[in-house]
Amino acid sequence: MKDTLRGVAVVAHGGGPTQVINASLAGVIEEARRHTEITALYGARHGIVGVLQESFLDLTEQDPDVVAAVGRTPGSAIGSCRRKLSASDYERILAVFNAHNVRYFFYTGGNDSMDTALQVSRLARDSGYELRVIGIPKTIDNDLAETDHSPGYGSAARFIAHALRDIGGDNWALPTPVTVVEVMGRNAGWLVAATALARQEPDDAPHLIYLPERPISEDQFVADVESVYRRLGRVVVAVCEGQTNEKGEPFGADLIQADGFQHKLAGNLAHVLAQLVTRRLSLRARSEKPGLLGRSSAAYISETDRQEARACGEAAVRAAVAGQTDQMVTLVRECDRPYRCTTGLAPLEAVANVERRFPLDWIAPSGHDVLDPFLNYAAPLAGPVEPRPTLKQVFVPRRLGD
Repeated sequence: MKDTLRGVAVVAHGGGPTQVINASLAGVIEEARRHTEITALYGARHGIVGVLQESFLDLTEQDPDVVAAVGRTPGSAIGSCRRKLSASDYERILAVFNAHNVRYFFYTGGNDSMDTALQVSRLARDSGYELRVIGIPKTIDNDLAETDHSPGYGSAARFIAHALRDIGGDNWALPTPVTVVEVMGRNAGWLVAATALARQEPDDAPHLIYLPERPISEDQFVADVESVYRRLGRVVVAVCEGQTNEKGEPFGADLIQADGFQHKLAGNLAHVLAQLVTRRLSLRARSEKPGLLGRSSAAYISETDRQEARACGEAAVRAAVAGQTDQMVTLVRECDRPYRCTTGLAPLEAVANVERRFPLDWIAPSGHDVLDPFLNYAAPLAGPVEPRPTLKQVFVPRRLGD
């Protein structure tokens, strides 16, 4: 029989929003209403900063129709933040929780956020304060450990696959000979790999896909581009923002301080690679960087992703009320065809600050493509990518000749 713990619940978001983070929020709100142990539910405004500032939005009496509508929108309805916490910050969090009788804490985020949740839980336990902490997974990078995939990834994958499909169509119609597209994902290649879902025919874009798990030299990059160009007369390249050369350097791109957790990334990688192509091959090249559109576009939300994000929010509340703590909700794949997935739990300490990289055995031997096992993995998460219809290449005979 579970121990009954009555008190307030707080839900907060950490890190970059996604297309479906609000679906998880809606799941938390709706599930919390079903449990009398949770006396009120507060949303921390702008993540853990909201807790520190004692800035809470009362989610208890929100209109159910509004909650359902919010759950279908991208971005974070309660705000988020990136903040590296100090020892005094953690003490402040516990004091705020104590003042409001917060006994349940749900933190939605990636591997850094899971570490924050773990530290809050440990401090509460060491202080003798009963608090149940459950992490809710979220990241378009798909680099969380212990879960088959992360809510947010499927929708971002769906967006970037459509983006490369359409950039490829533009490149074919009026060729800028080389287009380099920079894809989010930090140091993991999961998202850039999803551009392969854009292809319906072997020569469809992207023609080259580079993943940070496989560094590449400038010479090889240029040689790859030249090889495709000689065959097709055009090239579309998809490259992860965290791609490096064989020296572990971003090809001379500018490094920027990305967030409060000191994650440095190149700010202009695609531009630098496009310039490299022009300089070395004397070909016109341009760069594209969809950037935040990849995690904020409402047009390409994956319905599977949205449903699973909601399920993770609901599962977090059920787990906490049942007595679980120091856990993160996981997604457990049961079957590929037909696709089936359920939720599970993993210890926060197995997830915190752990980065799950793209499997090397899913990268093609060439180093610039992915293999079928990845396509089988990603396709049900992103959903169908409609092919571009093409006209029959039936030409009218010439009358004047050359």
